Amino acid sequence: MRSSSLVGGGLRELTHPSYQAWTYAALIEDYNVAVQTEDIELHPCAYLHNCRDESVLNATFYEEHTRKAPVFLQQDVERLASFLAQYVRHGDRSRTLYRIENSRIQPSKELADHLASLLKGNQEFLMIDDQKVVYETVLAATEDVTRDDKHVVLVEGGPGTGKSVVAINLLVELTNRSKTAQYVTRNAAPRAVYEAKLARTLTKTRITNLFKNSGAYVSSEGNGLDCLIVDEAHRLNEKSGFYQNQGTNQIAEIIHAAQTAVFFLDQDQRVTLKDIGEREEIRSHAIAAGAKFTELRLTSQFRCNGSDGYLSWINNTLQIEETANKTLTGIDYDFRVFDDPNELRWLIEDRNKINNKARMLAGYCWDWRGKKNPTAVDVTIPEHGFAMRWNLDSDGPLWILKPDSVSEIGCIHTSQGLELEYVGVIIGRDLVVRDGIVVTDAKERSTQDRSISGYRTLLRENPKYAEEITQRIIKNTYRTLMTRGQKGCYVFSVDDETNEYLKQVSVRS
Repeated sequence: MRSSSLVGGGLRELTHPSYQAWTYAALIEDYNVAVQTEDIELHPCAYLHNCRDESVLNATFYEEHTRKAPVFLQQDVERLASFLAQYVRHGDRSRTLYRIENSRIQPSKELADHLASLLKGNQEFLMIDDQKVVYETVLAATEDVTRDDKHVVLVEGGPGTGKSVVAINLLVELTNRSKTAQYVTRNAAPRAVYEAKLARTLTKTRITNLFKNSGAYVSSEGNGLDCLIVDEAHRLNEKSGFYQNQGTNQIAEIIHAAQTAVFFLDQDQRVTLKDIGEREEIRSHAIAAGAKFTELRLTSQFRCNGSDGYLSWINNTLQIEETANKTLTGIDYDFRVFDDPNELRWLIEDRNKINNKARMLAGYCWDWRGKKNPTAVDVTIPEHGFAMRWNLDSDGPLWILKPDSVSEIGCIHTSQGLELEYVGVIIGRDLVVRDGIVVTDAKERSTQDRSISGYRTLLRENPKYAEEITQRIIKNTYRTLMTRGQKGCYVFSVDDETNEYLKQVSVRS
């Protein structure tokens, strides 16, 4: 779906211009009442007046998009003129553009019916227990607000409590109720994966317009949308844009843009220095906006075999917080520690044969040398003859769903917010255990890892805080990786003492 263009002084990957044009047209068709009810036809196209090379833009790979919205280059002026003449034969005496621009915004019945049909019978999105309670509470909140009101709902829940399941159900039902709603995340991976699971296809569809980046609301008008559903709210940033120099605060911008803003949060999944999504931060912005503020919790466990005990054990083991679960005694969850990373990998590959829901993950302690070279290996442990490549850049955020990606290894950025049945985790030297104490070292992270960008500057300015915050980020990272599996987690640490510690605390008496 992507191509490279020179933007902001550098070569950056962007969506194909034909895809952009088609989705813009689809957005107008899906939400513009004038287009829906009047005899107005949209025919998208893209014109790249400075481009002459068609080798990439018109490649067979992009044929699906160029068929829906043809692309015209610098040398295609006559073809473009013919295209325009085919559809624009008279002046705009009926003021079509004015009618479109000033039309009411409302999701079309076609879009609502399409979404409802996608959700129907989709086992991925069934709700139970307190998920249904949260769902009904949020729906009631969106009905209660008047045009000048605001409502902010904060929903907290740990890994596997069904935050994303509720979020997707809300998106579908609110659209069905003719309300403008969007699903929002900072990370691309949850957006892409939940869109694919809902649509049951790995290709882009018109429902892509319902899935937005958290930086999309920098210039939004106040209360322009009925509801914004923010999943993974702990990953929100202060600034937006390529260089994170746009806007003022993503939490404030989202609250400003919607009458009802719903934030799904797990405070223990803050994994970068720039993450600002925390309970008090959201509450303070809601109060500043004069919004009614509601707090809810999700407790039902799908992941980790439905075991709160395993999550408590993880928190105790990583010394995030002291809990009563010192060992795995009485906890029904398949956790194993391996002395050889190859044996861990072989077991994950075997588990993946069941239904393509087992993957390898690792701490970002190895450089991504193979980003543009699929033959290169990245995560290497020479003493064990172990070598794997990081996930392919070409798969993007859908890496975790691709059938052959079990041969690659993912990290926090391609797995957070997503779930597997079995997860294999390699712990790097950024987290080791010395004499029973968990010790973290941000300097052991790859310099390519942007999650601790700014750490060295912070270390000079405020050493104590720098150590505290990076320790929290590193521990939260491994907590997140080790709670991706519904049925099992298999672990190998590159540090022998750490491996022995994990064996000791994972005994079952």
